[in-house]
Amino acid sequence: MKFEDLLHDVGGFGQFQWIILLLSCAPRLILPWHYLLHNFLSAVPSHHCHLAAQDFLNLTQEDRLLAGIPTENDGSLSSCEMYLKPQFHLINVTLGEYNQSTVIGCQNSWDYNPSPFTSTLVTEWDLVCEKRSLNQAATSIFFIGVMLGSLLFGYLSDRFGRRKMLLLAFVSTTTAGTVASFSSSYLMFVVFRMLCGVGLTGISIISITLSVEWTDVEHRSSMAIIPSPMWSIGNMFLALIAYLIRDWRWLLFTVTAPCLLAAALCWWIPESARWLLVKGKTTEAQASLRKCAKVNNRTESDPALATQILDQIIGIDQGREQYWFWHLLMTPAMRKLTFCTGIIWFGISLSYYSISFSISDYSYNVYLMHFIYAAIELPAKLITYALLKWVGRRHCQGGFLIATGLLMSINLLITKDQPNLKLGITIIAKGSSEAAFTTAFLYTLELFPTAVRQIGMGYTSFMARLAASLTPMVSLLDMFWVPLPQILTIVITGSAGGLAFLLPETAARPLPETIDDIENLSDLDPPDCPSINGMALKPHGRIEMEGCEEESL
Repeated sequence: MKFEDLLHDVGGFGQFQWIILLLSCAPRLILPWHYLLHNFLSAVPSHHCHLAAQDFLNLTQEDRLLAGIPTENDGSLSSCEMYLKPQFHLINVTLGEYNQSTVIGCQNSWDYNPSPFTSTLVTEWDLVCEKRSLNQAATSIFFIGVMLGSLLFGYLSDRFGRRKMLLLAFVSTTTAGTVASFSSSYLMFVVFRMLCGVGLTGISIISITLSVEWTDVEHRSSMAIIPSPMWSIGNMFLALIAYLIRDWRWLLFTVTAPCLLAAALCWWIPESARWLLVKGKTTEAQASLRKCAKVNNRTESDPALATQILDQIIGIDQGREQYWFWHLLMTPAMRKLTFCTGIIWFGISLSYYSISFSISDYSYNVYLMHFIYAAIELPAKLITYALLKWVGRRHCQGGFLIATGLLMSINLLITKDQPNLKLGITIIAKGSSEAAFTTAFLYTLELFPTAVRQIGMGYTSFMARLAASLTPMVSLLDMFWVPLPQILTIVITGSAGGLAFLLPETAARPLPETIDDIENLSDLDPPDCPSINGMALKPHGRIEMEGCEEESL
């Protein structure tokens, strides 16, 4: 007997699994509060050089700015420059000798507009002008922590157990986030913010793994996708939280504190029985499986939970070949799959975060902009769920990515005197990018064979987080040429969409089990499957006929 058969006997998708699913939704609600906090934490208020009062006698604030700060081509005050000496002639007041209008960099810090932010990282440590890159680096360093967390907690959860490491991830996130919110220096902040990212990744990957390992094969895709809307809902709530809390320290503390509550909820999530059996902990696995059978009203399955049967499953699992990351590159088909999926996830993440972090590019309320960007994700997900069945995974993946690139290209050509049109296209592009992300989760799960599926998902997740960490740095390329960051993002996103069409279609196909299955998989679309009405279900709920298989989303 295999573990999948045993899980089917105790209920592979019953009330027990729904409880785990609901409890695992809490982490998905919290994650966007940190991943997209950059929009508010690192916001750059309008600013100008600080002017010493003694240099301007009794002038009004307006006249001081006219005499002390040069203007840009659009008539706005310069953010990073000031006159070496006051230019009183510019305000038509004869208060002194005419001075040559020598322009220099800011000498005495900056003055910031207190609206709409009371304080941000920028106002705290003057991360503007020549220090602008440090502001973007803070976000990049956070996502580097997210990348490190995927490697660290992937190993720790396999070594010490899913449940213990999930609780550790919550505690470490809470601790690091709280310390970061009360940091006394920029260096202290970025270090603990990075550690917070490490813990957040543990929350993300372990909660999904626990849910999937307690679910039968037929519903694993559903278990991974159903919590997806919670990300968008949490993202919408972030706009409200940031609107109510304008100080960056209290904002960071507020979005971190709920991790303790989520940790308390996850206390009731049982350890993975599959992991317990792999580690030879028969007694504990037996107790967890009996609890699952009881909640799912499958008490008749108790004979299947006998110690000798569980020991037999342990022997089967321990006898299987161990797979590592290099197995993703062992054969030509696997190399092609690994290369294409890596670029696809990189392109999706780059476009998603590039658009998400662009709310300050428009002269609209930043809180409303963030809410709209988050709200568009919900209809995008619903449309994706419908199209995945009728259009197929490959066409959805490639189509959404190419559409995102085209929309960003159109937006690049629209002039600034049409802000409403630019904003409308950007919102649609954000929805298309989210649709590509939603598709990728299911498509990648179905592309990689069971033997290396978890490794493959870890690799693609790493590529996505790599792109997220580079996004703030890419935005700095505008110092060389303003459109350069957008053009680079468009090229990568469009290329990723084109690579998607090199991958096989997975809809209505059996899931590959081994690397050999990938080598023998035809790149042609699957044959037309006859109607499933009246067909008998296989013992585990799968419908098969002449090589055709109808998988649930």
